[in-house]
Amino acid sequence: MSRVIDGKPDAVRSALIALLAEGHLLIEDVPGVGKTMLARALAATVDADVRRIQFTPDLLPGDITGVSVFNPVQRQFEFTPGAVFAHIVIADEINRSSPKTQSSLLEAMEERQVTVDGRTHVLPSPFLVVATQNPLEMEGTYALPEAQRDRFLLRISMGYPDSAAEALMLRQRDTVNPLDALTPVVTARQVTSMIAWARGVHVAPALEDYAVALAQSTRSHPDIRLGASPRATLQLVRAAKVRAALDGRAYVIPDDLTALLAPVFAHRLIANRSAAGGRAGAVVVADALAGIAASVRVPLAQRA
Repeated sequence: MSRVIDGKPDAVRSALIALLAEGHLLIEDVPGVGKTMLARALAATVDADVRRIQFTPDLLPGDITGVSVFNPVQRQFEFTPGAVFAHIVIADEINRSSPKTQSSLLEAMEERQVTVDGRTHVLPSPFLVVATQNPLEMEGTYALPEAQRDRFLLRISMGYPDSAAEALMLRQRDTVNPLDALTPVVTARQVTSMIAWARGVHVAPALEDYAVALAQSTRSHPDIRLGASPRATLQLVRAAKVRAALDGRAYVIPDDLTALLAPVFAHRLIANRSAAGGRAGAVVVADALAGIAASVRVPLAQRA
């Protein structure tokens, strides 16, 4: 993936964390910085079913979940799976579809199943949604509701590459698409095994209390109107386990939690309008999380 996404190791690492923590990834940034490229690079490295959905205003919920079609030969309705029935689903420009269409992903992202006409259909495992959206161009878009944002484990921004990485991109990509050179390095079954291994990473009770304290601090912070949900606390710990595993550790340390605090919590929080004082809500949330990380007491290791 790093051969495709030049100079963005943190973004690549976040995508791996989302995959192995059984979460979903929201990439929010300006056009042209590689949001969709990151999603496609992740999909290319896994030997699994991959579907890409281009979200548009005329996209219908049935296009995503599937529909029941009448079979005149069998004289009964048969379910035709939609685009969500894949291991990795790339939801490109997710905020360009209507709230009704966006809501069709809620059950799939949380319960990994789809209910159509009263019948439940289980999605394949592993299952990952990688969504992209442009935060600046608001014409013809529908902001993601709180319930939808809470389904995403991480929200990241790609940012512009540094000058060296951008110059390298100009030299390497003039005639060749680096995505064409990527081949799968793991199968879906191997990813499932890695997910199970990461779930077994040890989290000390003191660190569980620390994660809860971080979440509760967002709920009582004077600048925050909507704090982190219990789902956010659970996903923070899951992501910390994967971060520890990627670092070669079988145990979580406080740095794992604090490093993931903003990517896991920031998109779920809503700032108080009175606290903004002319600042953007995202800035208020970022400042609040930085203050929480600095003020909540970090548990110390117990001596044997």
